[in-house]
Order: sequence, then structure tokens, then C-alpha cells
Amino acid sequence: MQQDWINALVGGLVIGLAVSLMLYLNGRVTGISGIIYGTLNPHKNDMQWRYFFAAGLFLGGVFLKIFKSDLFSGALPTDVSTVVVAGLLVGFGTILGSGCTSGHGVCGISRLSPRSLVATIVFIFAGVLSVFVFKKIGVL
Repeated sequence: MQQDWINALVGGLVIGLAVSLMLYLNGRVTGISGIIYGTLNPHKNDMQWRYFFAAGLFLGGVFLKIFKSDLFSGALPTDVSTVVVAGLLVGFGTILGSGCTSGHGVCGISRLSPRSLVATIVFIFAGVLSVFVFKKIGVL
């Protein structure tokens, strides 16, 4: 438990470095929803890096499953249907908010974007409200 803050610090530094490098070297914001959406849009002329990025996300999970399988040992705290509905709601929110938490929260706020600051506050408020409501009705 004492090393948790170190893991969080290292993780935050790695994320910060990765999004900074992406912006500096590629001129792109590291918003996962925009990157993934771009892989589904065949009219883009910058598909290759998007495929590599998506493959890296997937292979990173596979790598963790193989070498740190204990991270996947816990059961879901709720049934699968709730997780599916939550995922669909997140997807809808991503479309509605013109981006996802990673794009607005990590990349947008670091660029001092007022739109991203408002979006991130709305994301957090909606998440807190959702957990409160779902706990009250007994879903969580």
C-alpha cells in the first residue's frame, strides 16, 4: 500500500510524457476516442499511425495479461449487462462531448483549453451523479 503513490506518480509521468511526445512529434492530441474513430473513417490519409496506436493499446493489455495476470484476477463488481450499458453510455457521452476524458482531461487541460476544462468538470460531475443514482437504485 505504501508504494501505491509511487506507482500513481510514475504512471502520471509516463502518461504526461506520452501525450507531450504525441503532440510535439505528431502534432496530434492523444484523445483515444478521436484516434479510434479515425481508424473507422476510411477517408483519412493518416491511418497507419492510428492502427499502430490502437494495436499498441490492445497489445499492452495482452502483455499485461500474460506477464501480470494477477491484475486480472478480480471479478467484476457488477454483472456484465451493467458493464455493457455503461460502455454504451460512455460512447454516447464521448460523441456528445466531442471527445473523451483522456482527450479533454489530460490533453485539453494541459493545453489550457477552456472547453476541455468545462468538459472535464461535466464528466466528473456526471460520473459522481451516476454512481450516486445507481447505488440508490441498487444497480451498483
